[in-house]
Amino acid sequence: MKTGISVWFAQNGYWLGGILGYPLLKPVLYYRVRKGKEERARIGERFGRTAVARPDGPVVWIHAASVGETLAVSQVIESIRDYGISIVLTTGTVTSARLAVERFGDNVIHQYVPLDVVPAVSRFLDHWRPDLAINVETEVWPTTISELARRKIAQIIVNGRISDRSFERWMQRRELARTLFSRFSLVMAQTDLDAERFADLGALHVQVTGNLKVDRSAPPADDQVVQLLRQAIGNRPVWAAISTFDGEEDIAGDVHVALSKQHQGLLSVIVPRHPDRGDAVAAQLAGKGLKVCRRSLGEVPTDDVDVLLGDTMGDMGLYLRLSEIAFVGRSMTARGGQNPLEPAMLGTAVLTGPYIENFRDTYKQLRQHGAVRTVDGVEALTQSVDLLLRDEEARNHMISAGYAGVRDMRGALVRTMKGLERFLAPLRLEARFFARPRPVPEKKHAINIQEKIANGDLRKALR
Repeated sequence: MKTGISVWFAQNGYWLGGILGYPLLKPVLYYRVRKGKEERARIGERFGRTAVARPDGPVVWIHAASVGETLAVSQVIESIRDYGISIVLTTGTVTSARLAVERFGDNVIHQYVPLDVVPAVSRFLDHWRPDLAINVETEVWPTTISELARRKIAQIIVNGRISDRSFERWMQRRELARTLFSRFSLVMAQTDLDAERFADLGALHVQVTGNLKVDRSAPPADDQVVQLLRQAIGNRPVWAAISTFDGEEDIAGDVHVALSKQHQGLLSVIVPRHPDRGDAVAAQLAGKGLKVCRRSLGEVPTDDVDVLLGDTMGDMGLYLRLSEIAFVGRSMTARGGQNPLEPAMLGTAVLTGPYIENFRDTYKQLRQHGAVRTVDGVEALTQSVDLLLRDEEARNHMISAGYAGVRDMRGALVRTMKGLERFLAPLRLEARFFARPRPVPEKKHAINIQEKIANGDLRKALR
């Protein structure tokens, strides 16, 4: 009884808090506009308002929180679109909104995800009337889940995963979690561990489909820019530190200082996870006596440049094509890790720190092939980079192992679409009806008259 009461208060307290805080949300959003985290012209979308008309026929709502989730689900979006079903894609960041427009153009309707308060969610659902709601990875919004359930709209999680931290938090509110997760018609998880966690939290129908990010193509790059930078770099030894967080750029700078005398002309490519830290990172590296050129300024590394700072968004494919060695950040001074699949796809030997819990299974599978080395500090990272720069055979072995690991992990897209089939099948039939040219009543009437005249029944034809 006490548990039921606590769940009721948790749900209704969240709902009541949203109602009471609703008037304050607009000032908060305009503050985010000044920080560059919202688009002023599209603030209305956060409240469920839009000038875009709902298309005829079935509509699937897909929510992808940010850039990574949008890229992961891109092939699922294209597969559903091939059925003639319209898609409304919501994301929560400015960068993911730009990516959605670049990636899908007019083929997909992009909107910012509505705030998880009743007026915004209800307005959004009243307008778009989705036939199916797909959540990428795991963004659990109680009001949205409850409203979808109330309207009997099926909810599905694809590419589902739950980090250690999120799982611990939900387990502290286990009854609330069961109430929310049980409302998903299907959860398609990345790994066995993720599937177990979803089941523990109350999901009733869970299956393992794998990681959709493995089925993506390698991140692209402009060939002309790649060739320009490769020509500027020439035969210099190169290594990269990508997706770095605060403190890891400092470590990368120390590695460069330690190795620059042993590897003449060494160039370090450092790519912060958040490019807006570019000024601070450049100043930090300059403080070590390193000469830095910045991609955001269009600079090209000359012979005396020590560090190419990749402080731009969406250019990971470019930076990874410049090196065969990549340390993947958020794994040494920050925790959780970053996805190693892109460097493995693009032919780099992968190095990582010890804190990779968010991508534990991916690293495990790559490590089983021999594609990953774990380093626990500056000295270990320095030694590993030194070894891989010197030993071409060891480097090539890790690169080949990375290709093999990625190949063995593929297949998530096929399994995901198979899991979605029973939900999409009726929508495909409906989409065919709306795609079929509709007869014009006047023409149909004229044809009937002609047929009746031809049959000799003039009286009926003239009625």
